[in-house]
Amino acid sequence: MQDLKLIGLKSHDCHILMQQLLQLAICGILPKNVKHTITHLCSFFSSICCKVIDPLKLDELEDEIVVILCELEMFFPPSFFDIMVHLVVHLVREVRLCGRVYLRWMYSVERYMKILKGYVKNHYRSKALMIERYITEESIEFCSKYMSKANPIGLPASSWHHKRSTSKCLHGVNIVSKSRSKVLQAHLYILNNTDEVIPYIEAHKAIVKENNPRQVDKWVLMEHNRTFMPWFKDNVLKDSTFTFY
Repeated sequence: MQDLKLIGLKSHDCHILMQQLLQLAICGILPKNVKHTITHLCSFFSSICCKVIDPLKLDELEDEIVVILCELEMFFPPSFFDIMVHLVVHLVREVRLCGRVYLRWMYSVERYMKILKGYVKNHYRSKALMIERYITEESIEFCSKYMSKANPIGLPASSWHHKRSTSKCLHGVNIVSKSRSKVLQAHLYILNNTDEVIPYIEAHKAIVKENNPRQVDKWVLMEHNRTFMPWFKDNVLKDSTFTFY
C-alpha cells in the first residue's frame, strides 16, 4: 500500500483488471479525456478476447488501437511506454493469422506449472524432480487404466464369492440388530416430531411437573422421556381423541 503497487498478479488477473475492473475504478478519478482513452483500451481488449469475432471488424479494431496508443502518448510520460505497450498494435494481426485469442490462453499452462513446482522437494535438482515425478504419475495413471480392464493373473477366484454372486439373494444387504433401548429411543424421537402427538407431549409434561413440583426442568424432561411412551399407549387405546387440560 505504501508504493501503491499490485504484486504477484498472474496473466488472468491482469486480463480481468483490464477488461472489467479498470474502467470502473477510474470513474470520477481521472480527467475525462484520459478516462475516455483508457476505457477504449479496455473495450479493445474485451473485443479481441471474445469467443465470437466478426472478421469484417478487424480492420476497424486495428485502426482504433493505433488511435488509442497515440492518445496514451499524449497523456502519459515516455517512461510509461515500453515494448509491451507497443506490441498491442500487433494483436489484431495476430488474431487474423492465428485465430481467436481464447483458444491460445496460457492460463492452463500457468496452472500446470504450479503443479510441477509442487513436485520439487530439493531445489538443487528441481528440473530432475519435475521430470521424475511427472513420469511416475503418468506411469501410474496408465497402469491404473490398463489394469482396470485386464484380468488378474495368478489370483484364484473365491468359490464362496462365486456362489454368493450366482445366488438369488440380495447383494450388499447387511442385517443389523439393535437393542430394545435403541428401538424405543428411535420410537420416542418419531413421536416427538409428529404434530398429532404434540398435545399429548405437553399434557404429559404438565402431569410430571405437577406430580414433582420441586424437581428441576432437566429432571422433568428425563422423567417425561422415560414414562411417556407407556402413558401415551394407554391413553390412546382408551380414547383416540383424549386430551388433557
